[in-house]
Parts: sequence; C-alpha cells; structure tokens
Amino acid sequence: MMDAGRHPNITLLTYSEVEHVSGYVGNFTARIRKRARSVNEELCTGCGICQEKCPRRVQDTVFEVGMGKRKAIYFSFSQSIPNLPVIDRENCLYFLKGKCRLCEKNCSVGAIDFEQEDELLDVQVGAIVVATGYAMWDPLQLPQYSYGLSPNILTGLQFERLTNSGGPTAGEILTADGKNPEQVAIIHCIGSRDENAHIYCSRFCCMYSLKHAHQVREKTGAEVFDFYMDMRAFGKGYEEFYERIQEEGITFVRGKGAEVEVLADGKLRVKGDDANLGRLVAADVDMVILATAIEPQPDAGQVASTFGLGRTPDGWFAEAHPKLRPVETSTAGVFLAGCAQGPRDVPDTVAHAGAAALEVVRLFNQGEVTISPTVAVVDAEKCVGCGECILSCPYTAIARDADGKAEVNPALCHGCGTCVATCLSGAITALHFTDEEIVAQIDGLLALTA
Repeated sequence: MMDAGRHPNITLLTYSEVEHVSGYVGNFTARIRKRARSVNEELCTGCGICQEKCPRRVQDTVFEVGMGKRKAIYFSFSQSIPNLPVIDRENCLYFLKGKCRLCEKNCSVGAIDFEQEDELLDVQVGAIVVATGYAMWDPLQLPQYSYGLSPNILTGLQFERLTNSGGPTAGEILTADGKNPEQVAIIHCIGSRDENAHIYCSRFCCMYSLKHAHQVREKTGAEVFDFYMDMRAFGKGYEEFYERIQEEGITFVRGKGAEVEVLADGKLRVKGDDANLGRLVAADVDMVILATAIEPQPDAGQVASTFGLGRTPDGWFAEAHPKLRPVETSTAGVFLAGCAQGPRDVPDTVAHAGAAALEVVRLFNQGEVTISPTVAVVDAEKCVGCGECILSCPYTAIARDADGKAEVNPALCHGCGTCVATCLSGAITALHFTDEEIVAQIDGLLALTA
C-alpha cells in the first residue's frame, strides 16, 4: 500500500465512490464523488492529535467489527494510506449539537474544515478493474446458532480481531468476563453450503477455522471442538497444515454443528451430528466461533448497473467465460479482480488481480481494439424515438441523438438482438442477422434435406 501511495502514476482516491460511468473501451468517463472528510488533505500531516483529543467514542462496527470503539474523528486503520483522518458526521458532537470542536482547536496546521463539501471529479480512463471484495454474511439470519445472545459467540472475523495485537484485548484470547476459555467450539459452514442461506462454498473458511483452532491451542491450551462437514484444504501446503493441526490434540467432529444453546450459567452447549459415529453429540464450551459465509457486497446490484456487469444466480459478478476469459466481463474494457467475481482466498485473489492487470496492459499495448461486426443499426427514418430500446439494452449501448432518435454505439454493442426484438416500429436491424439472411439460411438447409 505504501508503494502504491508513493507511486507518481497512481492516484489514490479514498473515501470516494464511482457514481456514473459512460463511454466505451479505451474512452471511459467515470464520475467520482469524493466525499467530504472534513479534513483538508493538503494541510493534514497525519499526526493523530485530533483523534487523541476527541472526547467522543463510538462503537466501531467496521474495522473492529463491534469488538472495540473509535473516536468520532478517526483513521480507518493504523497503517491506512493515505494517512488521513475522517470526521464521522453522524456521531461528531459539533454536527450533532453545534459544540466541541476540540479537534479544530488542537490541530496545529489548521487542517480541520467543518464546512468542507463533497467534490465531483470526472476522470478519463481507458479501462476499469472492479475489485469490490466481499461482505460477511450475518449469522443472525440463522437463529439456531444464538448469535447475539451471548458475547462469547463470535464470528470468525471478530475472533480475528480478538487475536490481533492491536485488537480490544491486545491479542489475548479472553471471554467476556476476562478469563481464558477452557473449551472452545468452532463451527464451519455457517451460511455456506446451506439451502437456507448460500448454496455455494465460501472456500477459505476451513483454513481460517484451522488457524483459529491452532491459535486457541497455542495461546490458551483450551480444548477445541471443530465441527465440520468436509475439510476443503485445496491450496498449496493446506493439506499439510491440516495434518499438523490434527496432531495438536484438537477434537474434530465430522458433522454439521446444528445448534448453539446459551445455558443459564453462561456456558454454551453446541449440538451436532457426528457422521463417523453415527449419532448426535454435544459439547459444553466457554466460547463459540462461527465460520460465517461470505457474500457479494450489499450494493452489488448498483455496481453492476453502473459498470454494465452481469451477475450469476448467487449474486457475484459474472465473468465473460469461466475458463477462457476469467477476468473479463461482457463489457469490453471492464475487468474483475478478486472476490468481486466469487469466493477465493488470498493467493487466488493475488493471481486473479495480476491477471486482470495484465489484461489491461495487453489492451493498452494493442493500440487498436477489434470489435465484432455483428452490431445493431438504427434506421433513423423509421425510429419514432420511443426509447424502449434504450431501456432494454443490457450494455447501455443505445442513446438518443440530437433529434431524439435512437443511436447505437458499436463499441458497446454486443449484437445480442434484444433491441431488435423490442423495437415496435422495426427500426433496428442486427447486422449479418437480418430477417432476409436468416430466412435464406433456412431455405438453404431445407433445400439440402429435400
């Protein structure tokens, strides 16, 4: 990240979002909303005094996933690039009650700007890489796991913060009452491979669950029960790590962890089926770690509309071809990287992102782009300007010209024929797929079989 921040040819726009994209491959215009952080980035030195002096502490549901608090003016995380704070206007005392302003009073360079407003930027780009990542699925949707009913029932991401040296307990594994757990249960596939949630596998949950089991044993010596359906250790060195964990005294239960019950004394009872023993089992533990599924970002539908992307039935962005074109999309010049396309672990994400970057380089090195001749054309004399074709086009390839008539951009058109079928006045024709050509082909086939 530091290398990217220092590179003369890379401009990082954090706390920003793309609102609209127009144009075509090699000639996109992206409208970006640079949100007001109430801090002048030209003046700010990233010293952190403003954060230190701020009296307002709120629950951090993003970076700390509810495991800790942050100030109303804060840095996204300690190594954030660029190293600039942002004021949370929804929780800042000045924006709520019109008083305080301690951050402004203690800023020696005068970088605090409460009047700062959002800025709109229009950026010309030749290609776009969509790398929106993933969101964690909310286990509250499966009430049988009692998530939220006990502070000792954690998601995998929350446990990750608990074991981090910069986390709420400085890396020490503690229960809510400040004690080391004596028994810990880890349950795999919470929301993954489940018809009531997501039918797909989230891919990396097995390995981070094994890592958590190792951390519990190493740091606390607690007894660990690992409930799993199948152990999917698919990467390089993963199977060897699984075998190493088996030698650390962890109890593996091959079966779905079916239920977590909060007992009257605060203990947690995990119930499940052991497929190897062929019977139901239960374990009373002090802490439960839920390996929750990952899913597309909540705004994936809006992102798909903005960039002209397709989506698979499970919600991830669709690639042009799963084997031959895994980083390309149906919109030329727009590429996918990482978990925007589907669940994958870190090594796979790095490889996928590298492939996307090389596709962009290849595109730029071409100099010219070859497009398919099978595109739609509009007969302006027949077009009545109803706009139905514009609404139906999945690639946003049609717009109105100066006379209000439909006009097709051949660089965006994929020749799918949707507009041809939609046009009520018959003003649109698909080149090389006209009615006359299709009828002639049928006649030729019938002649051969006669």
